[in-house]
Amino acid sequence: MSDPVFCLEGKSVWVAGHRGMVGSALVRRLQSENCTVQTADRKDADLTRQEEVETWMNANRPQVVFLAAAKVGGIQANNSYPAQFLYENLMIEANIIHAAFLTGVEKLVFLGSTCIYPKLAPQPIPEEALLTGPLEPTNEWYAVAKIAGIKLCQAYRLQHGCDFIAAQPTNLYGPGDNYDLETSHVLPALLRKAHEAKVSGAETMTVWGTGNPLREFLHVDDLADAAVFLAKHYSGESHINVGSGEELSIRELAETICKVVGFEGTLKFDASKPDGTPRKLSDVSRLRELGWNRAGDLTSGLQSTYADLLADPGQLAK
Repeated sequence: MSDPVFCLEGKSVWVAGHRGMVGSALVRRLQSENCTVQTADRKDADLTRQEEVETWMNANRPQVVFLAAAKVGGIQANNSYPAQFLYENLMIEANIIHAAFLTGVEKLVFLGSTCIYPKLAPQPIPEEALLTGPLEPTNEWYAVAKIAGIKLCQAYRLQHGCDFIAAQPTNLYGPGDNYDLETSHVLPALLRKAHEAKVSGAETMTVWGTGNPLREFLHVDDLADAAVFLAKHYSGESHINVGSGEELSIRELAETICKVVGFEGTLKFDASKPDGTPRKLSDVSRLRELGWNRAGDLTSGLQSTYADLLADPGQLAK
């Protein structure tokens, strides 16, 4: 494992986007770091408004920032709200990164997504694949914004010497996920469908697409652990992929979810719906070389996530 290059102990740490799935996982993870966690609700600062962000940061002076705030969603949400996905994410990251520079933040960790890579990137996808080909059209608006966030971190590092780094997690799941079938990602959508099919006694469950695309998944608590690890062990210009390094087909994912939930009906695949990128596996060799390789297995993660959903079924009404 690489030696620590930054210490979180005793620091004031702002988790931007603390109410989201990623942000709440970071808050949980940071409880064991002997630091002071700061949060800002929308009433405290609208992150899309530069003046409000700068005013809040001037008043609260965080020493470390985990930038997890973002507008997120699946294929349908990206297709339906392209302007919102591009504008809101650009504003949030630009405002926070610039204010971090102005207020002398010691360390910033920007969290993006592996959707930044070209649709037909080499597999597994190395960090060097960024900007080497066309993006997947179904999420290009979000991807463009996240690429801009990476470049902002690099620019402030190059021009001002800021210790701003970027981590690009693969497909995430876990407590606090979005289960709205209109805007959710594939795993929570399938988990909800399987749960509702079991409860209703349905004989079949429909899955979008052919079931053939290959995907990689990471529990959000594992991402939070990796992000904290990177804050302490990494300071470099390149963004770093964060994932499990393992993949499975959407069909296999649906079958695994059905087993975890207890739905014993038949799966039907709606090939009229888009598949998205055919394969998306991240190359996590850089992260492993730094010393982090603690991703849990998918079945155990799904079991804990479903237990969390059963304990708080109100998540299905959000």
